[in-house]
Amino acid sequence: MTTRILATSGGFTGTGLWGVQRPGRTILRALALTGKQRPRVVLVMTATGDDPAYLARMYSALSSTSCDVDHLALFPQPNRNPADLLPAADVVWVGGGSVANLLSLWRLHEVDAAMREAWQSGTILAGVSAGSICWHVGGPTDSFGSTLRPITNGLGLLPFGNGVHYDSEAQRRPLLQTLVSDGVLPTSYATDDYVGILYEGTTPVEVICDVDADPSTGPAAYRIERIGNAIVETRLTPGDPACLEQAVTPD
Repeated sequence: MTTRILATSGGFTGTGLWGVQRPGRTILRALALTGKQRPRVVLVMTATGDDPAYLARMYSALSSTSCDVDHLALFPQPNRNPADLLPAADVVWVGGGSVANLLSLWRLHEVDAAMREAWQSGTILAGVSAGSICWHVGGPTDSFGSTLRPITNGLGLLPFGNGVHYDSEAQRRPLLQTLVSDGVLPTSYATDDYVGILYEGTTPVEVICDVDADPSTGPAAYRIERIGNAIVETRLTPGDPACLEQAVTPD
């Protein structure tokens, strides 16, 4: 059974209309990987407290695709049994927000165990921002306030640290490099806005960009690792599988 995770700083793109989004190449790639004519997609918006407006935007964005959409809500109480809903999905999409709150509530309601079961049974786990960090060991987060802090209690399905919004929020790049340098996080992967990394098992195999961009200067992904006493950041160019050939396992 192939297990897949798509960890992104994107997934959906704007349309020029306020609050209206459309699927980007990363979420379309996830849908295609299912091999289904009508894949079953489950939305999980725990990180924003199941914000109804956010959920509605995602339903609307996916309306142009050939998929059946459902969602898991935890407020004010779970609307479905996670152990039944998540493993039956073809794709689970986790929205952004507070990864610290997300992880706490998932463990309280045993969503963490259901996510692992879904992953092991072939469901593609995907998400943006908090929905990216959660699959990893941890990463920088603004869950605690405007000054970023590390979180290190992610689900650990992927044995790496994770950085999101790497090009658009000034604190993220230096903090992630410091966390890897100090051994707080293992070797880490990061994504600029509109970029996602596809993992098969725990191996990164593809970098995908939601928008048209110059591959040499536009949004990219990065591997951050400690080699001796130095931190080495390697740019991983969207669409170039050769850039992942040197992918390493964490220390």
